[in-house]
Amino acid sequence: MTSHPEKPDIDEELAAIGSNNGGEVQDAVFGAAEEGGPNYRSVTWVGASILMMKSEMGIGILSIPEAFGTLGLIPGILVLLAISGVTTWSSYVVGVFKLKHPQAYGFADTAAIIFGPVGREVASVAFCLLWIFVAASGLLGVSIGLNAVSTHGTCTAVLVAVSAIMGFGVSSVRTLSKMSWLAWVGMISIVAAVFSLTVAVGVQDRPAEAPQEGPYVSTWKLFGNPTFADAMAAIASIIFAFCGVPAYFSVVSEMADPRQYPYSLALCRGVATGVYVTIGIVVYYYCGDYVASPALGSAGVLMKKVCYGLALPGLIMSMTLYLHITAKYIFIRLLRGSKHLTANSFTHWATWLACTAITTIIAYCIASGIPAFGGLVSLVGALFGTLLCFQPEGIMWIYDNWHSHDRGSTRWTAMVCWSIFVIVLGTFLMVAGTYGSVVGLINTFAETDGSAAWSCADNSNSV
Repeated sequence: MTSHPEKPDIDEELAAIGSNNGGEVQDAVFGAAEEGGPNYRSVTWVGASILMMKSEMGIGILSIPEAFGTLGLIPGILVLLAISGVTTWSSYVVGVFKLKHPQAYGFADTAAIIFGPVGREVASVAFCLLWIFVAASGLLGVSIGLNAVSTHGTCTAVLVAVSAIMGFGVSSVRTLSKMSWLAWVGMISIVAAVFSLTVAVGVQDRPAEAPQEGPYVSTWKLFGNPTFADAMAAIASIIFAFCGVPAYFSVVSEMADPRQYPYSLALCRGVATGVYVTIGIVVYYYCGDYVASPALGSAGVLMKKVCYGLALPGLIMSMTLYLHITAKYIFIRLLRGSKHLTANSFTHWATWLACTAITTIIAYCIASGIPAFGGLVSLVGALFGTLLCFQPEGIMWIYDNWHSHDRGSTRWTAMVCWSIFVIVLGTFLMVAGTYGSVVGLINTFAETDGSAAWSCADNSNSV
């Protein structure tokens, strides 16, 4: 690839961290490992795939049936498959860019390479906001699960705080490899919950929120008739289900062999897309307009307890992973190039725990202040999911291939057009989806007279 001389200072600054130090080869991100310190580069390709699945298949899957209810079955499936395809390509670009630029840990380093210092700061803010908001939706999901299992045993505001305390404790585990076994537990948990829901709605007489007297026929539709705002909010919810792409940079950076990343990606996206389509079709087909949000409450009081009981470990792991990834980025940004990044020093531990604590507190405030699950999910998907899952990857491909040896060929021209299309599509979905999500949140707060923030009301009864 032809170099880009207009920004050599940023490339040299980042690459210098991966240089030799007294004959010892250092990792381009983490530097040299200290004796007794954490080994960040130890995630297997299977472990990476599970971590990637868990970054997506947690909170997002619970909003897909409702999105199908807004769009209709056929448009819902087509939109889901289209978003899966585009974000899978985006995910692949992340892995390729990481191999070409080993000094890049995340989108902030990527923006620094392409756009310079200003780009790095803008990307840093966007990345942190995305995952803090996603972590907030995770906190909200855990509080809903605790409410459902305990039959609203205490004030919801207390349950959100309890969720935050759990998230801080588990997210303070320092390496992703040590969290990969928790990701296995979380994956099994969430899959068991959603498939239990699928079986339950298939065998029951009618969904929990449907009229319980007289004959019942499911109200599912092949094609919905939503307003523009409702349609864009539904599409944003589906984007949220696939917005794990920014986390993949962190995962591939901690893989023992980043060249195996495509295997991790293929397994992750194959499983995730298959499960999303299955759950979306079956739950919406049987529940129709009476699907709950989150979807686990669609099968009645008893099954809601069962499903949330099964899902709680998965919801907790999702919340934890989002908090960990955000805190890890800030931690590395603060200590990169210092011995304290990999040493068991006081500075290392104080900085790490401060990062996880501050991240958790901010996520807690968001979860308590915007307690509408569906609205929060669609807002995150629209405003931050598209911003980091569409536009950057198109720009990354163009940057790495603009001076390619096959420039001007049919394939090169097609890929440039595709990359530009992804950038334009992401921009449109970001603007339109954010509009739809904000309209939905305004309507939600109008219905509750604005009293839902820091509320004690049971949040597991949303439909």
